[in-house]
Amino acid sequence: MHTQDITMMTDFYEFTMAYAYFKEKRHEEIAYFDMFIRRIPDGGGYLIFNGLNRLIEAIQSFRFTEEQLTYLQRSNVFDDEFIDYLRHLKLNLDIWSVEEGMPVFENEPLVTVRGTYIQAQLIETLLLLCVNYPILITTKASRIVTAARGRAVMEFGARRAQGMDASLEGARAAVIAGCVGTSCTLAGMKFGIPISGTIAHSYIQLHESEYAAFLSYSQIQPQNAILLVDTYDTLKSGVPNAIKVAHDFLIPNGYRLKGIRLDSGDLAYLSKRARKMLDDAGLTDCKILASNSLDEEIIDDLILQDAKIDSFGVGENLITSKSSPVLGGVYKVVAFEKEGDIIPKIKISENIEKITNPGFKKLIRFYDKDTHKALGDLVCMADEVIPYDSYTLFDPVTPWKKKVISNYTYKQLQVPVFVNGNLVYTTRDTLQTRDFCKEQMETMWDEVKRLRNPHRYYVDLSMALWNLKNRLIEENRK
Repeated sequence: MHTQDITMMTDFYEFTMAYAYFKEKRHEEIAYFDMFIRRIPDGGGYLIFNGLNRLIEAIQSFRFTEEQLTYLQRSNVFDDEFIDYLRHLKLNLDIWSVEEGMPVFENEPLVTVRGTYIQAQLIETLLLLCVNYPILITTKASRIVTAARGRAVMEFGARRAQGMDASLEGARAAVIAGCVGTSCTLAGMKFGIPISGTIAHSYIQLHESEYAAFLSYSQIQPQNAILLVDTYDTLKSGVPNAIKVAHDFLIPNGYRLKGIRLDSGDLAYLSKRARKMLDDAGLTDCKILASNSLDEEIIDDLILQDAKIDSFGVGENLITSKSSPVLGGVYKVVAFEKEGDIIPKIKISENIEKITNPGFKKLIRFYDKDTHKALGDLVCMADEVIPYDSYTLFDPVTPWKKKVISNYTYKQLQVPVFVNGNLVYTTRDTLQTRDFCKEQMETMWDEVKRLRNPHRYYVDLSMALWNLKNRLIEENRK
């Protein structure tokens, strides 16, 4: 997407609301909005925050062009005074955000925006576009990497992504979550992440024989000879021809067969048979890579079946998060300012999960001083003082279950990103974010990260926030 188009990447009702605020003479009043996620996809135990770098770029690029203003004017919805207001609009928002790569949980304020009604409203769609998809794919990739149990995972989904932007952002998200690289060349160039690729079935089919294709490619790429062995018959021709090329050319010239790739069939069975054939031929160092519509469940099953697979290439099920393709991230007003006071607001719904947590808040994470493991999170009012000696956390689903913690440290997870429209945050590149993500995931207990029936992580509301929420609910019932 062209940078200038970003400003118009919004739902039209953001403009109609902005116009209404403008005509009401309320457009300079200040409001607070929270972005949060109501539900973790795939029944998982955690999410991984991502998309902040893209959001920063979007906020910094937010300007209306004359072409865009002419288009809005032709809608016959807005008057000239409002169009001129947009012409001179410059964002001077305050934004706090969780850092990229941080594990987070449902109903936590991940991004908080303070700004005029119009400014905070106009960026809603843009903000959600910047963070929802990256969070979804980073979380999905993390589950896949966890399922691989130390075996390398490559992101192979470029051609199956929902558009070019998704291909790029999905590749970056996968690497942040722990994938060792991507097949997407542009993502490698743009984000400085490892890229990988060898041959497809078409390459083999366009040679006179499978052996000829393997030999030709190995002669051209002797240091990167990874051969796709399932074009015709994996065990009868693919693996034998790969072994033959290793003995005929690679080994005599000082090289080794780096690997073979299985892309179809019963991967557990074929990998075991291929491993024995390779070992019997003295190619014990040859790696076996598997692909073909993999996800965390299939990978977990393959490992439980003792498949002899050293690494996985994962495509469509990762890049589209096929099992849960939508992340329910939302952006809701939580407060406004009046005569210097911050007035909390709440959204009431018959669906309990849609009742918002009101007020200007902060997000705290407690860590055990000895193990450095995360003990739980606390959503509290921005001005609350958290004690250092002892705190009681309540389970979010079963509030009668409580956990008294001590011997802890804590930190605020949201950091300032923009102050009065000025960027105050130093971004990390993709590989630095990957390392940060790995460090933060190591603070999570394995029980929280398991694929099935994960342990429920404590996310508590402070007593002050809990009382405020219940008071506002009661007031709105009258």
